[in-house]
Amino acid sequence: MILAGRRNISVRDLFARIRGMLVLASASPRRQELLRNAGIAFVVQPADIDETPRDGESPRDCAERLAREKALAVFRTRPADCILGADTIVAVEGKILGKPRDAADAARMLRLLSGRVHEVITGVCLVEAVGSGQGSVVSRNTGSVHEELSDLSTASEMTLVTMSELSDADIREYIATGEPMDKAGAYAIQGGAARWIPSIEGDYSNVVGLPVALVRRMLARRIDR
Repeated sequence: MILAGRRNISVRDLFARIRGMLVLASASPRRQELLRNAGIAFVVQPADIDETPRDGESPRDCAERLAREKALAVFRTRPADCILGADTIVAVEGKILGKPRDAADAARMLRLLSGRVHEVITGVCLVEAVGSGQGSVVSRNTGSVHEELSDLSTASEMTLVTMSELSDADIREYIATGEPMDKAGAYAIQGGAARWIPSIEGDYSNVVGLPVALVRRMLARRIDR
């Protein structure tokens, strides 16, 4: 059961009260699996945006902005639905690590993470037509503030991850599997990199790619307003 306000709401009731469909603005199979395992019904429509961090942008601000841009990109084509955008960023000593460009870039990232504690931040954004919430209102056409078009809420989750020291051979062999190439920070905690992660502090699903508990809280708050 989900607690919203003073009422316990089942997953089925929660989604019965969402306007339209819940649309995941991501092609990530990991995010899709996390939602399915949580019993959250959704359809998929990936967003195509520029994911380059801006100069001077903090990791949290970057993750939240990209999640918002993904959600808005899909909302423009599906204004009757509730859109879920998400973006996961790995950061070490303030440096943002996205998905590696190639094997050399993956090796660089893994050397940076080796033997250190790093942050994994996932920004989450929900956008839907005005009428079911009280979030920021955003123009469907431009992304600028507008008085009537969409109800938007954004949040993020941060998890601290400890990675053991990696040898050059560890890095070479891991990159050869291909697993790092589509992952933020060039590793998958649910995959081969699990052997090098002795501890985390925070939400495990956040490191995989989507903080499911945060998503459920955001959805519950929207229908309770």
